[in-house]
Amino acid sequence: MKIFNNSLRNRIFVSMILLTLISSLLIAGMSIYQSKEQAQDYHTKRLLRKEQSIKENIAYTLGDTDWEVSTENLPLIFKDEIFRISDVGGMPVKMYDLKGRLLKTSIPKLKSDETVRQIDENILESLRDSDTKRHVVEFEEDGKKYLSSYSYIMDNKFKNIGIINLPYLENDDFMNYELREFLTRLGMIYVVMFLFSIVMAYFLSKYITKSISIISERFKEINIAQRNEKIQINPDTAGELNVLIQSYNNMVDELEESAVKLATSEREQAWREMAKQVAHEIKNPLTPMRLTVQSFQRRFDPSDEDAREKLNEFSNSLIEQIDVMSNIASAFSTYATMPAQKNEQTDVPMVTHLALDIFNESYITYEEDAESLKTIFDRTQLIRVITNLVKNAIQAQATDCDPKIKVSVTHNDQNIFIKVADNGTGIHPDHEKKIFEPKFTTKNSGMGLGLAMVKQIVENFNGSIHLETVYGEGTTFTVTLPRA
Repeated sequence: MKIFNNSLRNRIFVSMILLTLISSLLIAGMSIYQSKEQAQDYHTKRLLRKEQSIKENIAYTLGDTDWEVSTENLPLIFKDEIFRISDVGGMPVKMYDLKGRLLKTSIPKLKSDETVRQIDENILESLRDSDTKRHVVEFEEDGKKYLSSYSYIMDNKFKNIGIINLPYLENDDFMNYELREFLTRLGMIYVVMFLFSIVMAYFLSKYITKSISIISERFKEINIAQRNEKIQINPDTAGELNVLIQSYNNMVDELEESAVKLATSEREQAWREMAKQVAHEIKNPLTPMRLTVQSFQRRFDPSDEDAREKLNEFSNSLIEQIDVMSNIASAFSTYATMPAQKNEQTDVPMVTHLALDIFNESYITYEEDAESLKTIFDRTQLIRVITNLVKNAIQAQATDCDPKIKVSVTHNDQNIFIKVADNGTGIHPDHEKKIFEPKFTTKNSGMGLGLAMVKQIVENFNGSIHLETVYGEGTTFTVTLPRA
């Protein structure tokens, strides 16, 4: 199956695969996004819980100290307690005065960085303006992400006496591990789902387009010249397809009716044209016959010495015109009432020899590539075919050149070829498509039924005939017959 062509089946197949793939990517992306959101929410809430716990410990220490609770005494009050509070909270603790200067920290070795010893003025301003009296910033240090919380330390009268800073490390190693494990398992499920969806999409697209494919093939096989088979409606098929099948069957019925009407009309028209042609051809000899009789009546003298000779001339003239009329009637009768064909095994080279024996022209040559080639054909009608083609070649000869007619019988594994080639006048390009039509002729006499009759005979035996011509140089007729 070609995946990238534009058939409906392949578009359905590819669409279903893309839908599964896009859905999988969206679900995976949403899972990663949700995991990050949950991690961020977890760290924010965890920092708040730790901050509340540490502030409770600070408030307890302030309430149990002997020192005066003030900003200046915070380093003395929390000289040792800050380490205990840091251990309980599980995170570093830094204390600053209200102007952002570092008073006390649980970090043993503090960096000499001014940003650590002095709170940034922007942070102080945000802290003072905050409704919750709390400010959180994010920063990175040594490739690690931190959440740093700033809030006020209050005495028992809720007066701000300092600022506490809690730097919280966002350790996502466990969450990232869990996310990787989840995505790995999800990926395995998606691979199985993807393979399953490919199989399902293939069979489902094949099932959906099965009826459409049948209708498409039937459309290709429609031929107005033959009876077209209808498609049986399956009750289990979707309603839309049944409507399409019914439309096709209705079209087949209408096509058959149109074909019958067309064939009847063409037959009637052909016979009317044929009758006109026959009448015209018969009138042609009647006129000279009438004139000859009238002239004979006026000029004939029984006492004349040459009366018998003149009577013979008159009789011969009438007989000649009568023969013309007889030939016209015979040609019409032959075409209109073809004898019943005999489906017999016929030796083509032998019959061709017999057909050529009646011709005495020395310029007719014959050759063959096998002594015996059999086909199913009426022997008498095959002789008529060859005779008509050779007569046609003789009549096509030009008067100003050396005439040549070549008859040959050749073959391949499937067919036998009878060729009649001449070097006559050829056929004008305007007449090529009409040459096998009944009543068409380029000659001064004749009905134009010979080649039409040849074509009818050949096609009755599942053969074909075609011509190759060069105007002014010659014509070759080739009859193709299936081998027996």
